[in-house]
Amino acid sequence: MGPVNENENRSKIAVSTESREEADQLFNGLSVGGNIEVPICDSPWGAYFGMFRDKFGIEWIIEFDSK
Repeated sequence: MGPVNENENRSKIAVSTESREEADQLFNGLSVGGNIEVPICDSPWGAYFGMFRDKFGIEWIIEFDSK
């Protein structure tokens, strides 16, 4: 079937939090030893958002939206 690129064959886990503090806690705890792709910060669309790949290769999206 051809070569497989593991980085493009994965799903992302998206977590929507109840507060910025919870978003920070999850982002900072789960990203240890991994690779941060988008640091957690205020996004252009108004949410507090960050994205990373953890030390096991799992991709995460953490977001808080006060709306």
